Amino acid sequence: MVLLAAAVCTKAGKAIVSRQFVEMTRTRIEGLLAAFPKLMNTGKQHTFVETESVRYVYQPLEKLYMVLITTKNSNILEDLETLRLFSRVIPEYCRVLEETEISDHCFDLIFAFDEIVALGYRENVNLAQIRTFTEMDSHEEKVFRAVRETQEREAKAEMRRKAKELQQARRDAERSGKKAPGFGGFGNSAVSSSNNTSIIADTLMEPEKPKVTPVPVRPSGPSKALKLGAKGKEVDNFVDKLKSEGETIILSGSGKRPSEAAKVLSPPINMESTHLKIEEKISLTCGRDGGLQNMEVHGMITLRVSDEKSGRIRVHVDNGDKKGIQLQTHPNVDKKLFTSESLVGLKNADKSFPLNSDVGVLKWRLQTTDESLIPLTINCWPSESGSSTCDVNIEYELQEENLELNDVVISIPVPSGVGAPVIGDLDGEYRHDSRRNILEWCLPVIDAKNKSGSLEFSIAGQPSDFFPVHVSFVSKRNFCDIQVSKVTLVDSNDAVKFSTETSFMVEKYEIL
Repeated sequence: MVLLAAAVCTKAGKAIVSRQFVEMTRTRIEGLLAAFPKLMNTGKQHTFVETESVRYVYQPLEKLYMVLITTKNSNILEDLETLRLFSRVIPEYCRVLEETEISDHCFDLIFAFDEIVALGYRENVNLAQIRTFTEMDSHEEKVFRAVRETQEREAKAEMRRKAKELQQARRDAERSGKKAPGFGGFGNSAVSSSNNTSIIADTLMEPEKPKVTPVPVRPSGPSKALKLGAKGKEVDNFVDKLKSEGETIILSGSGKRPSEAAKVLSPPINMESTHLKIEEKISLTCGRDGGLQNMEVHGMITLRVSDEKSGRIRVHVDNGDKKGIQLQTHPNVDKKLFTSESLVGLKNADKSFPLNSDVGVLKWRLQTTDESLIPLTINCWPSESGSSTCDVNIEYELQEENLELNDVVISIPVPSGVGAPVIGDLDGEYRHDSRRNILEWCLPVIDAKNKSGSLEFSIAGQPSDFFPVHVSFVSKRNFCDIQVSKVTLVDSNDAVKFSTETSFMVEKYEIL
């Protein structure tokens, strides 16, 4: 065997993480690592040091050492290359190179070490492959969970719809003076089931007062059961009076404001039997002094077919991206057909897409540190002006001019207990939330005509008090130029009428 063990140890030779690739006892590895610092002090320091039996190949990591223990006949050049890969893996899992941080992520490091070396020999892998292998990301699992969540949502929606129908039928029967269905004939099992369903529906839709023990009802005369809907009837009459006076009433139990409720409940416009959603989410982190630390964009095209006649179709995709995205199709989609003709179709052309179910057919990913690809740059510049006061200048600039960003909110933290900030020049609007100690800079639209703007304010504090800055927005245009041009039938190649819904939103957008 060539590579015996890999370890992260202190300068005193204490092992923090050690992975042995051959049969070695704990006493043996601890003895070898304890002798390592003593050997380094005996002569001139190099990147390796040898004893009669083993060779140590090492690299300093601030207060720690990354050490490989190999046999003396191993190739020193390969050992140095392996050592560099080990040293690059550690910062991937540990934010700081300290003993406590290494101990907290010891299992992650051991799993990564096992991807580099197997049975004492170096595997032909790079850092990106190690990250992919250790993530153990399963696309099939994500698809299964998405399908299951969709089925659960549809079942809940169907339950609410049935409950509303039962409640409405019960109210109509009460208003007309007849017995509501399911309140008589308890000897019949079917009627009893209807009664139970009706009670469940009432509980789901609007909680009522606790029911008292039922008393025998006379066959003639007014029945007390007909008074169950009296409360709802009074509410309906009150609502009708308000509407007649010109008031706008939104009946919702969610407690949201009318504008929010309208936004949530508004259905998609012109949704055809073949509907495609193009969704993108961005996660971005920038430094306060400039420099893009990381930017990831994840996108997906989701297909929903509600007509059986349109089940066997192909989706024509226009890929105009020039940013270098990575595309991936669903396992059941014909990958060769997509690669050659940019068509999304099933491998088995005789099968149809699932009906009334959202299916992700194509997804893409962009990861970059290229600053020119940042869609919206934010420059926050706080400067001390004396008397413990800071003048803060913050500006934005839209770099992707083909985008139109809506409902943009730039949130700047402000010190607590010093009062409200004094606003100077301002493009757009602002809100000061004193409870959360945040100043929100609100811009309804940012596009090519309104691509830059600035905000100036003064408040007591230090320059570090105004970070991190968070940004949120939504857009009806996607960042990566992936579009659906048309949808055709598999057999006749005839065009199918379809609708699209595009969204680009923020998952994380911060300036640290």
